[in-house]
Amino acid sequence: MAILSYNEITQKKIIEYNGEPYEVQSSHVFRMQQRKPVNQTRLRNIISGKVIEISFHQNESVPEADIGNMEALYLYTNRGESWFAEKGNPKNRFSFPEDAVADKIKWLIPNSEVSVMLYNEKPATVSIPIKIDLKVTEAPPAVKGDTATGGNKLVRLESGATVLTPLFINPGDVLRINSETGDYVERVSKS
Repeated sequence: MAILSYNEITQKKIIEYNGEPYEVQSSHVFRMQQRKPVNQTRLRNIISGKVIEISFHQNESVPEADIGNMEALYLYTNRGESWFAEKGNPKNRFSFPEDAVADKIKWLIPNSEVSVMLYNEKPATVSIPIKIDLKVTEAPPAVKGDTATGGNKLVRLESGATVLTPLFINPGDVLRINSETGDYVERVSKS
């Protein structure tokens, strides 16, 4: 386990702080007049998702977190828990509280592949691809005359999520969605 000095705590690194794993979302090393440099960081707890801001001083250091990865399949969500199984080993099942992974599972359908981050060999969080292809299940028809303003409409995807799309999208079309922003990217295929 590597020990990081205050100026090595940079964006995307995963550190252990107060016994818990945090992903560094941003870091900025600066020096105030006549003082030692400080690294102002923004950390996101990998397990709870809580964000904190911490300043690391020149004499401080933190250990890099012991992180591993596992390929898994999303199974289902029921009674506030989202269930997953290790890919190739369906007996190894585990769950996360639904609210901890809700922003990700809304883009998943059963048997979607995900990457699970392991902290101390236990599942800590789920990461999904940035671009996801999903089929449209419900889309209101485009009304003639709507197109003059280059309008948008709300459609429902097979995962249950809704997304704003151009008017030409129809039920059965497959769309590419940016899972981080929730935005429509492009139509992959027509129904």
